[in-house]
Amino acid sequence: MLLGATVGIACWSRGNPSGGAVRSASASSAAASTLTRDSAAGLLDTGDRIAWIALAARERTVPVSATGEFVVLERGGRAVLARGRAQAAWRVERNGQTLRLAADNGDATPWRQGPLVVRAGSIRHVVQHGTKRYRGELWIAATDSGLLVVNRVPVEDYLRGVVPLELGTRDARDAAALQAQAIAARSYTYVRVPADERMPASGYHMTATVQHQVYGGVDAEHPVVDDAIGATSGLVLRFNGRVVDGPYSSSCGGRTATPSEAWGTGTNHEYLVSVSDVDPRTGRPWCDHSPRHAWSVEFDEPLLRQAVMRHLGARGSSGSTAPSVQAVSVGRRSASGRVATLVVRTDRGSVTMTGPEIRSALRDARGAILASTYFEVDREARRGDRVTGLTLRGVGNGHGVGMCQWGAMGRARAGQDVRTILRAYYPGTVVGFAD
Repeated sequence: MLLGATVGIACWSRGNPSGGAVRSASASSAAASTLTRDSAAGLLDTGDRIAWIALAARERTVPVSATGEFVVLERGGRAVLARGRAQAAWRVERNGQTLRLAADNGDATPWRQGPLVVRAGSIRHVVQHGTKRYRGELWIAATDSGLLVVNRVPVEDYLRGVVPLELGTRDARDAAALQAQAIAARSYTYVRVPADERMPASGYHMTATVQHQVYGGVDAEHPVVDDAIGATSGLVLRFNGRVVDGPYSSSCGGRTATPSEAWGTGTNHEYLVSVSDVDPRTGRPWCDHSPRHAWSVEFDEPLLRQAVMRHLGARGSSGSTAPSVQAVSVGRRSASGRVATLVVRTDRGSVTMTGPEIRSALRDARGAILASTYFEVDREARRGDRVTGLTLRGVGNGHGVGMCQWGAMGRARAGQDVRTILRAYYPGTVVGFAD
């Protein structure tokens, strides 16, 4: 059993499967009376659309807690397994497909079928996964490869942890850009989060990483961003009556890209066309104040060889030695001016990389992918027939599709409102309510 002042194992009453009248084996009755299922789930029952966000996967153990009193439930949230107080040092452990709660002193609950649900006992408090805080609930499930940790959270609260990280500004001058980011991020979310509140078959709708939208939970929130999200509550992008995807990237370099340019596959929607993002008053890109607007990167001979091997490996080729690079040149450019194909001639033949492959293959010494495909080959260093060094110079940072985030900030600071900004990057769309 988990014993001590901060924890108590709850006995589930068959007569009350909601867990509202459980009795605690070791916690005080006063603490137990403050933790009801209704107060713990209050913000999840407001009618808002609910997102399931994967925070971690393949974990061996999962530390869980809350900023105040909390409960851990089993049977999909229908029965209380344990009750705890703020900062209690608990962890979820896995044995096959069963889970248990364990404490640092060696106490543990019996093994249970998952998922386990961690829920704050009051709407004044939030749950914790390790040191990070999240609104809503944590769902921990066993998979074949470890423990999956998912934050079940209302979409509007989810956006509070997304927009500050995706746009990266807290400047009040950028209010219109923050509002545009909130609407684009909400649209992106609504396309992936259905209106019916059911656990997705995979266990989650999106991850908390750049694979979808970067999400930091409560620790990422900021009052200026909260104001922008609140001012646009429920608003999304629509095209021909449908809620549409709203991709965005850091900076476009002066012209946005189409999906096929950036990813090689996918449909080029009418609202995701390549558009000029140049300020007509100055002739400069709206995003030229970005610290990554213009960039250069150098590759020495080992890095070039690694890039070729990385590319060949991604295509399924095998080999233990890297070919010698003899020349690098742009083969073809896309409609927006980005590099569509890069030709690398080696002592074993030529290799052609497409736009999406280029960024993944050409990594710097730290392993970071190429900032964008909006570049030119600036300089080659040679020794005999070998390229021993290569310098690329380019503009922009990211895939370039949809809204240019630094461009949106430039437009906001020039006085453009949120609808003007969104029309510029998603032509033909209108701003409206999702539901």
